[in-house]
Amino acid sequence: MERIGLIAGNGQLPFLFAREARSRGLEVIAVAHRGETDPALEAEVSAFTWVRLGQVDRIVRAFQKAEVKRAAMAGGIGRVRALTEAWPDLGAVRIISRLRSFRDDTLLRAIADYFEASGVTIVAPTDYLAQVLSPAGHLAGPRLHPAQEKDVALGVEVAALLGQADVGQTVVVRNGHVLALEAVEGTDETIRRGGKLGGKGAVVVKRCKPGQDLRFDLPAVGPRTLEVMREVGATVLAVEAGKTVLLDAPQLFQAAETNGVSVVAVP
Repeated sequence: MERIGLIAGNGQLPFLFAREARSRGLEVIAVAHRGETDPALEAEVSAFTWVRLGQVDRIVRAFQKAEVKRAAMAGGIGRVRALTEAWPDLGAVRIISRLRSFRDDTLLRAIADYFEASGVTIVAPTDYLAQVLSPAGHLAGPRLHPAQEKDVALGVEVAALLGQADVGQTVVVRNGHVLALEAVEGTDETIRRGGKLGGKGAVVVKRCKPGQDLRFDLPAVGPRTLEVMREVGATVLAVEAGKTVLLDAPQLFQAAETNGVSVVAVP
């Protein structure tokens, strides 16, 4: 049986990837990050190894031992945890020593290059999960009114600039005012901060960085995103069509309908 590696982070994407790969007749060899990956993933794969953040060579050895030639990165890694709890091994030190900056895409590409030099090609998880990428158009909830459409357009524009700087993917807007930009805190805390500043009716925009490498760090939203929006009264979620992962889409759309949240996907 052909094998594929899974470098697992947090959330549901590692589960979706593992199940789809198995349905295609692949044997999934997973490496999971302590403090990030759900331990229940072990039941979904053929082999399962725990590592700490920064243990790059341990991942390489696990894949080489299992004769894995291809692997995908699926699921997020909390940026704060990456800053405070990493245990860099010699492989990580070698990667870091060659970098001129520590921006997300630069670091992830360098890690992928290191794996490939060790005989493991990094592929995009969405090569196996095209069905979870968002279609274009109005997806759930009320139709947008003109003021919300203007806020979405502003959020898309600002998110593109934020992405060019390789800082984050999420922008919160209301009535033509930018309330919050995502940095190290992540999407949920960005939504909370923006909602507290702008009150009810905030518009949340999440999009890919321009020129994003689709092998890693694709934007993802799910029912949890809607729950955080409900906490602060945010009423619109706009994502990038074709490049945003919809986690548990039926539950996401049902939550949007129940809470009166508009979900749209724009080019």
